[in-house]
Amino acid sequence: MRLLDTTSGRFKWFPDPRAIRYAILSHVWSKPDRKNPAKYRPEQTYEEIVLIEQATPRDEPILDKLSPKIQGACRVAREHDFNYIWIDSGCIDKTSSAELSEAINSMFEWYRHANICYALLEDVEDESIARAAMSTSGFRHSKWFKRGWTLQELLAPRNVLFLSRAWKVIGTKAELADVVADVTLIRREVLLGEFKLEDAPVSERMSWASKRETTREEDEAYCLLGIFGIQMSPIYGEGRYAFIRLQEEILRQTADPTILAWVPISHSPLTVSVPGSHI
Repeated sequence: MRLLDTTSGRFKWFPDPRAIRYAILSHVWSKPDRKNPAKYRPEQTYEEIVLIEQATPRDEPILDKLSPKIQGACRVAREHDFNYIWIDSGCIDKTSSAELSEAINSMFEWYRHANICYALLEDVEDESIARAAMSTSGFRHSKWFKRGWTLQELLAPRNVLFLSRAWKVIGTKAELADVVADVTLIRREVLLGEFKLEDAPVSERMSWASKRETTREEDEAYCLLGIFGIQMSPIYGEGRYAFIRLQEEILRQTADPTILAWVPISHSPLTVSVPGSHI
């Protein structure tokens, strides 16, 4: 597992992340502003960080040359005494199909073993009150709750700390469990780990993803692998067949008949159809 040193900004490889303390970042990828590309930088990739490393003497830190998001995540992690952090946008070499496949299949465990997960809600202001009424709560309306990949990033870690756009603390998953349950329709007991994820019916776990979106069609299935304990090779370009493969793998591992009620019917959002319902 490739991690970022929170002081130097350089990469360090660990064969077994369970042997170390590390933080992990959950976020919605930022998109550049087409009218003003300098205002919002796109996510900094692994390849870009490597180029910076190669252009900088080995004994010099590179953190000040990295993106504001990476710098912010490293600063918060350091404040909590973490020497290492994992950030998907910068720590995965997506040019390597083998590494991408391993990352997709291992990501749930990486989040599960992290000592803390920072959930950055970039569309939430510091003054947002998480427990405010639905109509006035920026927290409740954050797009972080609408993305496919952030579902596992909410469920896998025991400790989730929600942060605002300016990296200010909003609250923990435990503190805000009632609000998060109301927003996501995930049982409070599941959020807090009091009810095992694998014991939840297939239909219930599928329902958690029913209103969420992914940029790539195939990710509708891939983002659910860890939630169902499935290992499956990603094949970008297979389209909706990815979801069919996911269902087939679930059927091989469970006798839960509720899986048969779920049929993917559209590309985005990750919408599924249940007889007798409007989900």
